[in-house]
Amino acid sequence: MVAAFLALRLYSVLGKRTGHEQPLPKPAEERSPPLAMPRALDVQPEPRDVGPRPIEAGAEAGLRQIVAAEPGFDVSRFLEGAKAAYRMTLEAFWRGDEAELRELATDDVADAFADAIAARREAGETLDNRLISIERAAVADARVAGREARVSVRFDALIAAVTRDAEGKVVAGSMDDAVETHDVWTFTRTLGAPDPNWKLADTDEA
Repeated sequence: MVAAFLALRLYSVLGKRTGHEQPLPKPAEERSPPLAMPRALDVQPEPRDVGPRPIEAGAEAGLRQIVAAEPGFDVSRFLEGAKAAYRMTLEAFWRGDEAELRELATDDVADAFADAIAARREAGETLDNRLISIERAAVADARVAGREARVSVRFDALIAAVTRDAEGKVVAGSMDDAVETHDVWTFTRTLGAPDPNWKLADTDEA
């Protein structure tokens, strides 16, 4: 009887989760319409346990820190938001929409976009670009410093790019040939802040 009692006690302690484990978030089975990013990167859904996630080596420790601070963080839904933000940001830059870019990006990045748009306008050029597809999006890095979280996403995409002069003539590129692009974009957010949206904080070529 004593042995049976001890066995039951051990099961009650070791056979259950303590509540202190911090597993990496699981992808969601369903995706709500993308993004409020700025509207675009709403990353506060309930985590789901449905299989592997596209996470590169070295990013897991930072993701665990984010999950520890915000248990509702979900990598799969974050990536869906990041892909939507990628598309929205590129299209806003191509059409010269500085107001939308300031909603999507931090001030430094938005200023850099504005400078590039101003130079393009001064040259009398317009971009007639199209994002054909995002072939892959994966978390390349994740870090937490104080309350600031930074998550870098590697994008492999196909883009058709055309530059036209003031008369509408093509001066560079072709809509018939899509170009492979490889970029790493970093998004940032203050953990615990009421606003669930992430903003673009850096862009690099992969």
